[in-house]
Amino acid sequence: MSDFANIGRTAWHSRGFLASQTAYVCLALLLLIAVISAIAPVFLSLGNLGNVLTDFSYIGIVSLGSTLVIITGGIDLSVGSTMALSAIIMALLFRTLGAGSLASVPGAVMAVSVLAGLGVGALIGLINGLLIARVGLAPFVTTLGMLSIVRGLCYAITSGQGVNIGGPDSNLFFRLSDGTLLGLPVPLIYLLALGVLMALALHHSASGRYVFAIGGNQRAAELTGVPVTAIKVGVYVASGLSAAFAGILLGGWLGSVPANLADGYELRIIAASVIGGANLLGGVGGPLGAIVGAALIEVIRNGLVLARVNTYWQDTLVGAIIIAAVFVDRLRSRRLGQ
Repeated sequence: MSDFANIGRTAWHSRGFLASQTAYVCLALLLLIAVISAIAPVFLSLGNLGNVLTDFSYIGIVSLGSTLVIITGGIDLSVGSTMALSAIIMALLFRTLGAGSLASVPGAVMAVSVLAGLGVGALIGLINGLLIARVGLAPFVTTLGMLSIVRGLCYAITSGQGVNIGGPDSNLFFRLSDGTLLGLPVPLIYLLALGVLMALALHHSASGRYVFAIGGNQRAAELTGVPVTAIKVGVYVASGLSAAFAGILLGGWLGSVPANLADGYELRIIAASVIGGANLLGGVGGPLGAIVGAALIEVIRNGLVLARVNTYWQDTLVGAIIIAAVFVDRLRSRRLGQ
């Protein structure tokens, strides 16, 4: 009896992870690092690598939450403003509570301030989610409006001035937000830990499967009993929390929070998700892609700086990379017959 087991099989390089856009981006990242290192050997210096790992971690953390939203077929344009407002509220509470009786309790001022900042991010995400999932507003318009509202609040609350982070727990906060652990920047440790948690949630929980189901076919998901509204609200809350957390960490790195913190970060965050393989139509994406996409953008930015290229070209290049990533993904999908 003849064995026809090989009929219909795709090549090894066109199956599983190797067939994904994330794999192509990983390869592009490695090649780019090699090229930049050859052109500017200082790229591989410990100091520069530390800066690259720290800088991309902030974008990467927010990209994790943004990727969840994109998987469901939505988009969150308010993440940069959310980063700023959450960090501003945190910094203001640091100063206010530091002058009160709570300052006598070690760590209490930091805990309350950070939790309040995270609460702001969760609230913004909740409002976005309810307007989109319950009221039925378009994600693009809703989060674009929220971007403007939240950024306006940042300037109104601070009168356009920066807010210094000070108080009895400030040194502890700086160590937890801008220190090193096992030789790695603390923000990178947070990013990797959150990436693992997100991977476990997406692939080993019912809620994670629901996220993909909604992005693949929302109507079919509703008919099979998936709690679509709750899941969609949840992913926007997660996006707000990730933005708040990254904004708080960024404030710790700077030592103060300017009113224009993370201005324009929306493009880089969404670009990281899309470049990493998240499909804007929904149903596809994951934490590894978000992290690799964020790393690729930061390596490009750092390489341009080392090459002394005008920084105004950075956004132009990022936009071109987004279009190229979507184009390559479309070609790959057609080749695989998807």
